Amino acid sequence: MASGNGFASLGVEGVTAAAQALSLPAEAYGNDPQLEVMWAMKAYNHAEIYFNLISSVDPSNLKLTKVDDRIYTSFRESFSDLNIKNLDPDMLKTADAKEKWRPFCNQFDGVVEDFNYGTLLRLDCERDYTEENTIFATRIQFFAIEIARNREGFNTPVFQAKKQPS
Repeated sequence: MASGNGFASLGVEGVTAAAQALSLPAEAYGNDPQLEVMWAMKAYNHAEIYFNLISSVDPSNLKLTKVDDRIYTSFRESFSDLNIKNLDPDMLKTADAKEKWRPFCNQFDGVVEDFNYGTLLRLDCERDYTEENTIFATRIQFFAIEIARNREGFNTPVFQAKKQPS
């Protein structure tokens, strides 16, 4: 991922204000454009860190949460046929898909911190985060899919590509 100034451009006070703003309940804001920008920066920062992590460390050795085993088992029980290598956005975003995801996601309420917060997810796991290759998902969907990608070897090409000399 291309690195920009990100949070550094905000300074200490700006980052502190952003963190405080992002910790308040959604009802406190409505559609505040400044909050949307702060959320986008936070989501992008998370995506950049995650991609750098799987580029630097063999993803099959990563543990993303304290409950990876539970997330993976439940995910594969619920979504055994989901193509995680190349996600179809409809498998996450249609009304039928949301109905199927809802019980899976809600079982992690109180188990995974901020389980329903928004995050960015790559559609094609062998490619970086780009506008065309990124979808909005909940944090638990991100964890479920990325844990499965790591365990099933789908993120390994990203690691192998980065460790080969250019």
